[in-house]
Parts: sequence; C-alpha cells; structure tokens
Amino acid sequence: MSYRCGVRTKIYLSVGILARNEEKTIGAALASLFKQSLFPRLAERGLFCEVLCVANGCTDGTEQVAARAIGVRVEGALDEPVGKVVSLAERGRNNAWNQFVHRLSAREAEYLVFMDADIVLRGVDTLWKMLAALEQEPSAHAAVDVPRKDLLFKQRKSLRERLSLAVSQLTRHAPAQLCGQLYCIRAEVARKVYLPRDLAACEDGFIKSLLCTDFLACALTPERIRLADGAEHIFAAYTSAADVFRNQKRQVMGQTIVHILIDNHLKELPETQRACLAETLRHRDEADPAWLKRLIADHLKERRFFWRLYPGFIRYPFRRWLALPVAKRLVCFPAAVARLGFSLVAGFAAWQMLKRGCTDYWPQPERQALTSAEVV
Repeated sequence: MSYRCGVRTKIYLSVGILARNEEKTIGAALASLFKQSLFPRLAERGLFCEVLCVANGCTDGTEQVAARAIGVRVEGALDEPVGKVVSLAERGRNNAWNQFVHRLSAREAEYLVFMDADIVLRGVDTLWKMLAALEQEPSAHAAVDVPRKDLLFKQRKSLRERLSLAVSQLTRHAPAQLCGQLYCIRAEVARKVYLPRDLAACEDGFIKSLLCTDFLACALTPERIRLADGAEHIFAAYTSAADVFRNQKRQVMGQTIVHILIDNHLKELPETQRACLAETLRHRDEADPAWLKRLIADHLKERRFFWRLYPGFIRYPFRRWLALPVAKRLVCFPAAVARLGFSLVAGFAAWQMLKRGCTDYWPQPERQALTSAEVV
C-alpha cells in the first residue's frame, strides 16, 4: 500500500521505465506518460498507479531529468501517480527488468506496464486501452499496442525511409507480436518469468514464447497476447545503414539464444523446474553464471554455418512477406529482399561474436529525440 497526502491507496498498476543513458529522450517519454487518461480513470475507481524509472548504469543526466519530471507528480493531486527513480549500478536491460518485476514494483499491483525511455505515447488513452484489453479478456496474459516509426508522420519521405516503413509492415503483420518498447502484462504472469543474464537481445521474444505456450505447457496460442484497438506509440527509427546493421546483428544474436532456450533447453527440464521457471533460471544465474554461454557454445558446434543459427533464418523475411495481403506483396518485396541481405551480413557478424563468447552487445545509436508535438 502507498500513502498520498495521508490517504491510504492501493497500487493497482505499476509502470516501469527501463532507462540507460536516455537523458535526451526520457523527458518527452514522461511528458506523454503523464498525459494519459489512465491515472484519473483509475482514481475514479479508488485505484492508483506508481511510476518507477529504473535507471541502470547511467553515465549521463538520465536520473536527474527523470527525477525532476516524476518529482512534480508526487506532490500533485490524488489522481496522479506515485513515482520515483531507482538507480542500479549494474547496467543491463535484463537485470533492470528482473529487479522491477521481482523486487521494485508494488507487491499488490495486479498489472505491470513496461515502457522504453525513448518512445512517446500517441493519444491520451493508449495505456487505458491496453489495460482495458486485459481486464476484458481473462485468457490474455499481455496487451500490446501498435508501434509507429516517426518516419510515418513525415510529409516527404526518402526512398530509404519508405523502405524502412515497408520493413515495419512485414513485422507487424505476424500474429501475437510483443514489442518490448511498450506492453502491459498481468503481474502474476510476469513474476513467473526471469530473464537470464546472457540473453543478449529479444527478451520480448523470450517472454512472448513463454506467455503464448503457458510456460511451455501447450502449443503456441497467439490469443494470449491481445492487441488493444486504437493504442499506439511512436519511436525514432534507425536512420543509417550502420545502425540498422548493428541492430540486426543484435537481433540475430538474441533470436539464436531464444531458440536455444525455448526450443531446446527449457523443454528438457524436469516438470518440477519448469513449474517454477523464474526461480529455476534465477538460481542458475547465481550458482553458475556461465551456464547459458556453455549452451550457446555447444549449439554453435552443432551449427557450423551461420545461416543455421536458428530455424527459418533465411526463410523468415519471405515467410512474413507471403503472409501479407496480395496487394501489399509487390510494394513490400524490395523490403523483404533488403531485409534478407541485412540478415545474411548481420548473421555472419553475430555468428562470429557468439563464437567469441560475447553476449553483452547493446549498441546505442544517436537518434533524434521525439517531442511532445508527436503526441496527437
């Protein structure tokens, strides 16, 4: 429980903003967050929210910018969220996620929202619509919105920008997408998840796989992730080929590790360990920090060529392309070819990095900060 102006309140929903060196972007992210109708709507029901900025390994002014923005709200009216900044010395998204879920968020919270520090929420009802989607569908574990690249709102788009938007269409068309930039999840479900330290990327893919299989107990069930109608956020797209390449390399590394964990290792665990998966993985990380790197090394010995890192490595872009409506296939064909080309080059680089035992790879490109003008 929390207290606001001497009044005891129940934290119904906890918002976690995972931030590392986002001094230039977090101000706009928080500005769009505090405009959300979620807070007064819940206050009308006698329920309240908390906002925790989990700053991990920051070396810039992220914590100070966030503290100023959040501190104003703490002294506000009862329909505003309780907020604070938590500073973690250890950098790393996975550790920040684990800390927020298992230690920092209010124990009584029934829902958790994860929000990146470099996005803005589009429209004031985005979070409310995501929460409502979960409340109205008991069988769903998580609710998501539609991510929109900032390029979409430019009046004049270059050929490269149009190609970038076409690639986004390939990704969005697949069912049960869980974008790590923003999602709402039931707290009781999130607390069954623990992110391994050496999961290099694609933690959202790891979480999605667990949620959509009821933690590996059944076949893939896309309905476990609900798309909230009319909910959107905006993010700054990568603008250079070098940044796209680095991001794709990180994605290949992450997808490889997710494949090793979900398709191979975790399914072989005894049922007693799978039943308490979060505790099992946490104990592994603490007792044997190198366990996942050994699994990766064994996997690479069996997969001698980089295009065999995970199933469907080469077919993936075209599988998404074939799923598009016929009218969009011609438009998106160049994007599918470009994505395949980037995947092959980035896949070779990812393969070499994993062979060297490197899983700590998270490039932070310079991207234009979004502004409140984009929140429409």
